[in-house]
Amino acid sequence: MSKRCVFLFGLRDTIPLIVGTTPFAIIFGTLVVSAGLPAEMALALSAIVFAGSAQLISISLIGGGAPLPVIWLTTFVINLRHALYSATMQPTTRRWPLWWRLLGAFWLTDECFAVFERRMRTDGEQDSLPYYLGSTIPFYVNWVGWTALGAYLGNRIPGVTTLGLDFAMIATFTAMIAPQLKALTPVAVAATAGSVAWIAQGLPYKLGLLLAALAGVAVGVLLDYRQRRLAIEEHT
Repeated sequence: MSKRCVFLFGLRDTIPLIVGTTPFAIIFGTLVVSAGLPAEMALALSAIVFAGSAQLISISLIGGGAPLPVIWLTTFVINLRHALYSATMQPTTRRWPLWWRLLGAFWLTDECFAVFERRMRTDGEQDSLPYYLGSTIPFYVNWVGWTALGAYLGNRIPGVTTLGLDFAMIATFTAMIAPQLKALTPVAVAATAGSVAWIAQGLPYKLGLLLAALAGVAVGVLLDYRQRRLAIEEHT
């Protein structure tokens, strides 16, 4: 199979998630301008940061007058999950050229990781790079492009900040998470993070999300460590 075909397969498998995240990009661009920042700032954040949840939360915190240390810590912890994604992908990506590994790390998102990880489980590591690029490059271009639309035109559309957001958020994350809930660790992580987020939702500066992310990561690390220890003991 040609690398072009594999690239297109990556695009095909990611299209539903690309569509699901499009409202986030539009809303983010609109929120940046609504917060009094220039439209170019929205475009720069999407092009350089490229972390949708961190971008949305940071703008929310900025609009709420949160101090910089809170903004930095919150976005840092929220993005810690990417370290787990990278560790999962490392056995495959270590064979890629350095240049592509660097770009691949920048383009890594929840959605693209979910698609890529499922592909590696079902079809193995063959042609993993063109498949990953087919997933991530269109995702990145779509995010930046719709951010620009939201930044420059969003305020002209009545109610754009709520248009389809609730449905898109639920549908997108359900599509990503549901296929993973087949073992104890992902179920425990999802249940822990969801419970903590619900309990702590009244905390200021979105600190409930920070605590939920920390709790989910902690549970995931502990269960993963326990499983490795049990595997070692079985072979000794």
